[in-house]
Amino acid sequence: MTDHPDGPVDTLMARETAEAPDRCETQIARNADVMREAGQRLRALAPPFAATLARGSSDQAAAFAKILLETRAAIPTLSHAPSIGSLYRATSPLFKGVPLIAISQSGRSPDLIAAAEDAQRQGALLVSIVNDAASPLAEMADICIPIHAGPEKSVAATKSFIGTLVALTHLIAEWSGDEGLKAALPTVGDVLRRAVAADWSDAVPLLRDASNMLVLGRGLTLPIAGEAALKFKETSNLHAEAFSIAEVAHGPMTLIGEGDPVLALGPMDEARAGLRERLEDFRARGAQVIATGHPDDVAAATLALPGQIDVHPIIGAIAQIQSFYGLANALSLARGRNPDKPPHLAKVTRTL
Repeated sequence: MTDHPDGPVDTLMARETAEAPDRCETQIARNADVMREAGQRLRALAPPFAATLARGSSDQAAAFAKILLETRAAIPTLSHAPSIGSLYRATSPLFKGVPLIAISQSGRSPDLIAAAEDAQRQGALLVSIVNDAASPLAEMADICIPIHAGPEKSVAATKSFIGTLVALTHLIAEWSGDEGLKAALPTVGDVLRRAVAADWSDAVPLLRDASNMLVLGRGLTLPIAGEAALKFKETSNLHAEAFSIAEVAHGPMTLIGEGDPVLALGPMDEARAGLRERLEDFRARGAQVIATGHPDDVAAATLALPGQIDVHPIIGAIAQIQSFYGLANALSLARGRNPDKPPHLAKVTRTL
């Protein structure tokens, strides 16, 4: 048990988060043949578009898949709302021959299963990305991609989310034939280990007493910001909302005033354009700006968090959520909460 001024940090969330680098290395090796075959099948299919199906943290992973598919494979990607298939039974016949990427740690959420069944009825190709390879969503898949994260007992998903991002990266590297991304995959374990070691706890005093905040990202890091905002709500009872660095000036910026916290997760590719100027705007409002990203961008922050700039931008975005989970765990404890057992939440959300 590790001591901390605000209490013990050796939670399930902390332990499971720290497992992610090894689990992801194992996943990449074990899934090599599955991913190669899936990539070949999806390239041959040559669909006009792709779709994702998910809820909660998995829907943030789905948004990450959209960015990857549209920037790396030039495939337009939409988010298919589960209720369209599970409640309305109204999945479009235009889904015939279209890959539907269903993402679920448990593979047992009734609404996702029902929506996937309705899409298959219309001829969709179901690609299930799951942690439980014996789950119903896995068994009904045309292509099943296990993330091999191992049992995850904390209600707050961590290693399974990171594993899902890595699996999506691997799949889309093979699907798109992106040789640079394929070459970056073997670096995942080491990049994530450095991300585990990165200490973001200096942000805790700036967030301990906050009631509202913004989390910013753009491109690859916008879904990361979405997951971070969700975890702030879930584990710390902190109302956090995620916005694009480009969109936040269109209204949400007025919510931030003197002393209010803003967390910016800076992208390391073309999407970093304008980040420094936006952070300077927040500082001028008196905001407590916490940021990670390129040193030139985060120089405007109140607190610059350690990050990695010499890595592939996709892997670097995944590393940001790896580091963030350590902050989320420490903040939850500092606010007197148990990150493993958020009130009113369960590991499998059974929605119809």
